[in-house]
Amino acid sequence: MQILKITIMNLHAKQLVRLGSTLFLIILTVTIYGELPAEIDKSTREGKIKHFVIYEDLSFYSAFPSVIKNEDGEILVAFRRAPDRKVFLEKGTRHVDPNSYLVLVRSRDNGFSWSGEPELLYAHPFGGSQDPCLLKLRDGTLLCASYGWAFIREDGLQNLKQPVFAIGEEVVFLGGYVLRSSDMGNSWDGPFYPPNIPPEIKLSALGEPLPAYNRGAMWEGSDGRIFWVVAAGNDRDNLRKTSNYLLISEDKGFSWQYSCPVAEDDDAAFNETSIYETPNGDLVAFIRTAGLEDQACIARSGDGGESFGPWQKMGFQGHPLQALRLPDNRVFLVYGYRHKPYGIRARVLNPECTDYNTAEEIIIRADGGSGDIGYPWAVMLDDNRVLVTYYFNIDNGTRHIAGSILEIE
Repeated sequence: MQILKITIMNLHAKQLVRLGSTLFLIILTVTIYGELPAEIDKSTREGKIKHFVIYEDLSFYSAFPSVIKNEDGEILVAFRRAPDRKVFLEKGTRHVDPNSYLVLVRSRDNGFSWSGEPELLYAHPFGGSQDPCLLKLRDGTLLCASYGWAFIREDGLQNLKQPVFAIGEEVVFLGGYVLRSSDMGNSWDGPFYPPNIPPEIKLSALGEPLPAYNRGAMWEGSDGRIFWVVAAGNDRDNLRKTSNYLLISEDKGFSWQYSCPVAEDDDAAFNETSIYETPNGDLVAFIRTAGLEDQACIARSGDGGESFGPWQKMGFQGHPLQALRLPDNRVFLVYGYRHKPYGIRARVLNPECTDYNTAEEIIIRADGGSGDIGYPWAVMLDDNRVLVTYYFNIDNGTRHIAGSILEIE
């Protein structure tokens, strides 16, 4: 018997067929593709690309995902889910909500199908949570960093210790926390609260020094230390302005020590940042900015995180960014693009991330309905396929969690 492999769209089957005297096993494999936007450039057309919905519910605003792949091949996507305020006939939905919880869905077939109703990962007892950021350690432990917002009535607001970071007249920042799982995300311990770092001047809604926080990917270094770039504000005249600083854990995320500044500036702000360790041991921070016309920025440490050199513009717009090591040590850098045409983009950098301003831009999607999209996070499916997760909307409709699978040459 000989094997003849045929690939067609939207079908999965095996059938024995006799042609003359030879018996063939015909394998029809699934390759499901979303409609490619017209703006997809030739660099992505050289390989295959597949778009699909991971989770969508018209009653909920789902956003800010992260993704890991467990040792048994199961994929976990964590995200923030809150009511779409249209269910209460309100005019719009914000990125903060008192009923914003951390949830996750799973795939046991490499992203072909996903679990239905999301599992509750964590609900903060004092407010809504944001942006679950997953990290899988080499020993299989999962960490999830997040942060929260408290919704406080007027008679409480006037009694808060100052300064606090507030949005509008009722939403006050609670700061960050970390959860951990030793059973592949089936149960979670915590929250564990990171320390307040020296540059941070703000207090939490509970009147305590603000625990460190940020949206962005942590990294487990080759020596077992965990690196985390956090945000903090030290400008009393502008409490919304933040800079970036490095925390390091030497005990798998149970405790954290402040190390050094990553990016500071008198005018520009630096916030949602992912960190990556190159094969030569450099730490590279990929930084979201404010006040720099949406420019992505980079900062590098060549001394193991004791200090960082001057931050630099990367030469393109996009945020936030996340870095994934490919099997050949190149780096898949993915980011959201909140300018027309709205979508998701990426670049493949050399192993030391030195060609960021010349690496060709890959347009993964360019069919977003508005700038309220993005926050991509990628994971390897196998030796040449990458799953990119992100939140998205079509025609400015329901915010949902989507995915794209790319083949990387």
